[in-house]
Amino acid sequence: MNTYFRLLKYARPYKWLIPQYFIYTLLFVLFSVVNLAVLAPLLNLLFKPDAALAETTPVENNALSLEQFYAFLNEFIATQTKEDALYTICLILIISVVFANLFNYLTLMLQAKARINAVTNLRNAVFNRITELDMGYFTDARKGDVITKVSTDVQNIEATIVNSLTVLFKEPFVILGYFFILFYISTELTLYTLLLVPVSGSAISYIAKRLKRRAQFTQESISRLTNILEETLSGIRIIKAFNAQWYTQKKFTSEASIYAKQSMKMATKSNLSAPLAQVLGTSMLCLILLIGGNMVLNDTDQLDPSKFILFLITFGQLIVPSKNIANAFTNIQKGLVSSERVFQLIDTPIKVTDQENAQNLINFKSHISFKRINFAYEDRKVLNDISFHIAKGSTVAMVGQSGGGKSTIADLLARFYDPLEGSITIDGKDIKDITISSLRKKMGIVTQESILFNDTIRQNISFGKAGAHLEEIITAAKIANAHKFIMCLEKGYDTVIGERGSKLSGGQKQRMSIARALLKNPEILILDEATSALDSESEKLVQDAILNLTKNRTTLVIAHRLSTIQNADLILVLKEGKIIQSGTHLELIKQAGVYKKLLEIQNFPNSKTGLNSPK
Repeated sequence: MNTYFRLLKYARPYKWLIPQYFIYTLLFVLFSVVNLAVLAPLLNLLFKPDAALAETTPVENNALSLEQFYAFLNEFIATQTKEDALYTICLILIISVVFANLFNYLTLMLQAKARINAVTNLRNAVFNRITELDMGYFTDARKGDVITKVSTDVQNIEATIVNSLTVLFKEPFVILGYFFILFYISTELTLYTLLLVPVSGSAISYIAKRLKRRAQFTQESISRLTNILEETLSGIRIIKAFNAQWYTQKKFTSEASIYAKQSMKMATKSNLSAPLAQVLGTSMLCLILLIGGNMVLNDTDQLDPSKFILFLITFGQLIVPSKNIANAFTNIQKGLVSSERVFQLIDTPIKVTDQENAQNLINFKSHISFKRINFAYEDRKVLNDISFHIAKGSTVAMVGQSGGGKSTIADLLARFYDPLEGSITIDGKDIKDITISSLRKKMGIVTQESILFNDTIRQNISFGKAGAHLEEIITAAKIANAHKFIMCLEKGYDTVIGERGSKLSGGQKQRMSIARALLKNPEILILDEATSALDSESEKLVQDAILNLTKNRTTLVIAHRLSTIQNADLILVLKEGKIIQSGTHLELIKQAGVYKKLLEIQNFPNSKTGLNSPK
């Protein structure tokens, strides 16, 4: 039940629609009742014309009631010819049908407005939560599962629970209106009808409960399918290069088969509710025919043929809203699984947050310090007792084997994660006591994989600085050696570069990333293997751009190619999460350690002396 109330919370901004909705619903019910009420005089006119024209029943009180309505109709019919009376009743019927459907349309439009806006609010809340979650969540979560929650699960909620809730807010009023007529026609026969309702309700409830578990398996399967699709699209080049299409096809087909089986099992139960409701409704109708038919045949005063026919017609009208309610309950069970998955994401705690009294970082004055840092991903220890110092304006480089913890150190500085032990300080102040927004505002990051978006070059470069002028963007691009190739493109800075910058080369993408960092003008710069994936020509252009970028900035460099860091103020050599060597390039090559071996492996010029070869 709590899930339903949480979903309704997203419709709360539109609660002002409720009075309109109930007014339109009541008017729809009123005119629907009139549609059926008019049938009684019509049937009397057809089957007992003389009695219908002669019948005028006085009504003593002035209360609005069916008796008064019938008295008015009978009095009116009595003053008309049979043909005129027939035309009049048909005209009233047409008018009431038009108004009933008009108000039904208005209720549907209000439902749609509330539903669409509520689901939009929910979808936005899910997406916002994803962007707010710390990096630890994305380390463990499958990308396909996250995508499914934002897209498929939210869509399921709209198609099942939200739609069903709107049905449950309307159809009970319709049913009450019809039961009002049934009680008016025959209280005894209506009570027999009510005795049969729990039987059908129990059967439908049993099916609905069985659906929830099956829906859970189905949603888990669609998440795995989405994950396989996402991995395939991301790695399509490698898949084709290794002729591995058969493998991904087999993997996808296998999961699709599982999904199909689960969907079929769910459909078997889900599709049973509507036919079952129809069968139960028809069975109830037959019982009513038997009971009511005997009352008519025995010529009792309780029920005459025309009223009995009206009773049957009215009861027939109950089948559609009753079936809608039955479907709503089964759909809600299917949607509950999606709701629980979505709320599980929304309720995921954010581990890296601002402290209660966190302050903005206004000025970075002197240094950054890592003090006895320990960190682990789940049970895998990554950093062990890491301590070092970065003076403002200096460059500190980190080298070593993959998995040694270099990127983790950079992530800790940006507070993508928090260390398990130890502290990171800026000017002696723990970064946990600094607001995350102001900390990252001081930073610029250029990674090995250039993260670009399917937008224009202008928007990609200005991504970190909203409202940047074109002149600023061009200046940053020129310093990053990107302006020349940008101007060669057909639309220049307004060129859309495709998903992940697919229309650009690796070197072009990297120079755009550098231009983006330059435009932000950060005081602290993190370069995570920014040139390791480039060819020699691209590397030269990018390296020149990086030199421009690092001028007068505090820089933390993660390097694979040692030729790019020989001028660093401090080089840290990491192995298995520990700093095993530290010093300048010249100091380290004098030691018979890992750094010197790495230089020799890369055929670094004059690695024994530490001097560059003459050009």
